[in-house]
Formats: sequence, structure tokens, C-alpha cells
Amino acid sequence: MNLITVVDPLTGTKLHDLDSHSTEDVIAAIQLGRVAQKAWGVRSAKDRAAIAKLIAKKLSEHGDQLMDILQAETGKSRAHAFEELTGGLAAVSYYARVTAKTMKRKRLKAGVPLMLEAYTEPSALGVVGIITPWNYPLALTMMDVIPALMAGNAVVQKADNQAAKTIRLARDIAVMAGVPEAIWQVVHGEAAKVGNAITDNVDYVAFTGSTPTGRIVAERAAKRLIGYSLELGGKNPMIVMPGADLEMAAETAIGGAFGNAGQLCVSIERLYVPNHAIKEFEAILAKRVNSLTLGVSDHYNFDIGSLTSRAQLERVEGFIQRAQADGARIVAGGRALPEIGPNFYAPTVIADAPANSEILTKEVFGPVIVLCGYDSLDDAVRLANDSDFGLNASIVGDKKAALKLASRLMAGSVNVNEGYRATMASMAAPMGGMKQSGMGRRSGPGGLLRFTETRTIGVANKLPIGLPTRAKDYKKLAPLMSKLARWI
Repeated sequence: MNLITVVDPLTGTKLHDLDSHSTEDVIAAIQLGRVAQKAWGVRSAKDRAAIAKLIAKKLSEHGDQLMDILQAETGKSRAHAFEELTGGLAAVSYYARVTAKTMKRKRLKAGVPLMLEAYTEPSALGVVGIITPWNYPLALTMMDVIPALMAGNAVVQKADNQAAKTIRLARDIAVMAGVPEAIWQVVHGEAAKVGNAITDNVDYVAFTGSTPTGRIVAERAAKRLIGYSLELGGKNPMIVMPGADLEMAAETAIGGAFGNAGQLCVSIERLYVPNHAIKEFEAILAKRVNSLTLGVSDHYNFDIGSLTSRAQLERVEGFIQRAQADGARIVAGGRALPEIGPNFYAPTVIADAPANSEILTKEVFGPVIVLCGYDSLDDAVRLANDSDFGLNASIVGDKKAALKLASRLMAGSVNVNEGYRATMASMAAPMGGMKQSGMGRRSGPGGLLRFTETRTIGVANKLPIGLPTRAKDYKKLAPLMSKLARWI
């Protein structure tokens, strides 16, 4: 088997080697999962939920070990590693609580009361493919893999090479908690080869990543008529409402834009402030951004960690250089920090970016936020919605007014007085994108039910009067149609 070298984001040197799985390896894993799923799928939902509860307990017990590996692979700060761990724990605990109820057979109103009964029940699909990225490997794994398992499926997960050790440890912990080895398998290697092998052979695929790759996954899944869900890119806006506390708004923007060094699909990248307050706000924001501390350790003493790779650093640098060439102004940051580490980049605030410039329309996926002014809330809504993406949005201001404004934003999630965590941390609430930001939703009961097929069961009770079968029976019923309509 060929090996892949994984690079340490903090040193730029080799971190470890990783097996590169072939198409044949992936197909064999799917076949193994398909056999094992037959026994897993007939276990009761209550039994599977009990295993999820134990997974949460063991993840907590191994929390420091998970955060250590997570930081080593991704370069994130301890604070953001902790945030990811708690997000993953919340997802597992949520599905441990709701699986039995969600998977239960439910009785519905039937066509003819007393005579007929109707039920629905969710049924496992078989083998689910989960494709996860490198930026939030632990949390996103728990948000997708655990509900797929709870629905009674086997899972073959493609881990991004950069974060595969984190995912493998999480999977090993789940096995210790009672998940059969073949029910959750992890593969990695050449992205297109492994990803295509999964999409071409599983019964459902859940993908998190870029919009261009998401289109490829959708096309391949559609050809096979299998279900899929996609959480894709974003160019997420924040609106600071007139009269908002500017100090609080600046701190909220920092949390929304620079968490995980901006390497998060729901990260805030566009910031809209009333024109009459923009100069004051710019000064407040710049001061706060310049006070952020950067570094990585196993203590909670740095605000922001490193970018995960050299490619990420070069991507951010390219966006900044082109923005300046377009006439944008650097308010804070705007440079790499090699004195801290090879992939560190200063949290950056940009102003005066021309309308429709690249920095306002394309996802940076780094610690960069663009400050823009607006004249009225109608103007702010128009600017916020002027994007191909619709994943996340944020509003800072009076709660009542913000909730009213939220319904006008074309985004799958809208956070009030928070950047992204108010919605992302709410495991009972669906999370996903509008427009080019994806299809389907993770989290909530629907985050589990997407991994199922719905079976409808109808019952005709034995009564003196039954459903008609002969022409003469229909002839008797025809004059009563208007009355029957009220019952059916």
C-alpha cells in the first residue's frame, strides 16, 4: 500500500505517514459494511442509542488525547479544539436522547377513520458514505456519522488525510463503546479516487466541502438515484443594526470571523455597518483585532491558532494581494507571521473593497473579514443577500428587531448577537445552506432521518362495511361523495 506524508502545520515538517487506500480497498470496505449492517440494522433503536450514550462518555474521558491529536493535525488553538470537542460531544449526546423516539413507528390519520389505519416507520438505507473535511474533523464526524449509525446503517467514512488520525481515534473510541468494527470504517488517500469509489457504491452520501466538489458528488449520486446531502461553501454576512452596541458588535464579529483562524464554512466574511457609524466601528474593531494573541499550545493561552497548511496560507495571501490591487485598504493584519510559525496569518480586516470584487464574492476560508457600509436596513439586506451562497448570516442589535430582520436573509442559519455558534451549537435545530451552499440539513431529527427510507403501512380493519371492490358498491357510494369528502 502506498503512503501519504502528512505535514505538521506548526513546523512544516513531516508529522506522520498515512496509508493511501485504493478503489478496491474502498469497495471491499463497503462490501464488508453491507454484510455487517444486516445484524446492526435489526438491533433496536434503543440498543443503538445506549451505545451512543457510552460513546459520549468515552469521548469525554479521552478528551485531552483527542484535542492533542486534533491540534497536531490542524494547527488550531486549544480553545478552538475544545470548542470542537464539545460540539462533537453535544451531537452524540443529542442523538443518544432522540434516536429511539425518532426511529419509532408512528400512527397517522388514515383515509377513512375506523375502517383504515396508517403508519410510517423509518428504515435504514444500508451503507452510508460520509466525506468529511480537515477543518472540523471531529465535530463534523459526530454530526454525520453518529446519526447514520443510529438509523441502523453501516458507515464508510472518507477522512481528509490531514485529519485522519483524529477521526481514527474517534472511531476506535466508538468501537470500544460497542460499535462493531465493520459498521464504521475509515478510509483515506487520493481525494478524487476514494471519494468517487464511495459515491459510486454506497446507498447514500453525505458530503461536507467545497461547492465545486459538491457538484461532482451530486452528479455521481444522481446518476445512481441515491440520496445525498451537501454542506458546501459560504460567504457569510453580518449586519450591525443601527443603534447596536459597537463594542459588543466588534467582539461578536471577531468570534464569528476568526474562530479556527477563519477556516470554517459558517465563518463571517462580510460585515455591514451603518455608514454613520462605520469610522467609529472601524477603530474599535481594529483595536480589538490587533490585541488577539496567536499561537498553539496545550493550554488556553492563545486566541487563534495556525492555518492548517501552506496551501491555505498561500490562498489567503493571494486574496489579500488581489484585494489591495483592486483598491481595498488594510485596516488590521494583512500579513503572514513566520516568526510564530510557517502557516500563521494575522487576523485581517479590509475596508473600501469595490462592489463585486473577488474579496466580497468568493469564499476566502481564512482569517479575513471585509468591512462595508450601508445607508438603510433595506440596503443592508440587499447587500447581504447579494451572493451565490446562503449558508450562514448574523445580525447584531435589538433582539426583537433582529428576529424580524432574520426572515429577510437568504441563509440556512441566521444568528442573532452571535456569529455562528448560536445555531451550530443547537443540535436539535437543522443546519444547512440555501443557494450554492448545499442541499439537505444536518442536526435535529431530520439529520437522522435523512439516512433512512420511509415505509408506509396501511391496514384495512375487518368491519361489516368495508372498502368497495365491485361496480355496484361504487354506484351506492357515488351520491354520497360530498359527504364522504369531509371524512377522507
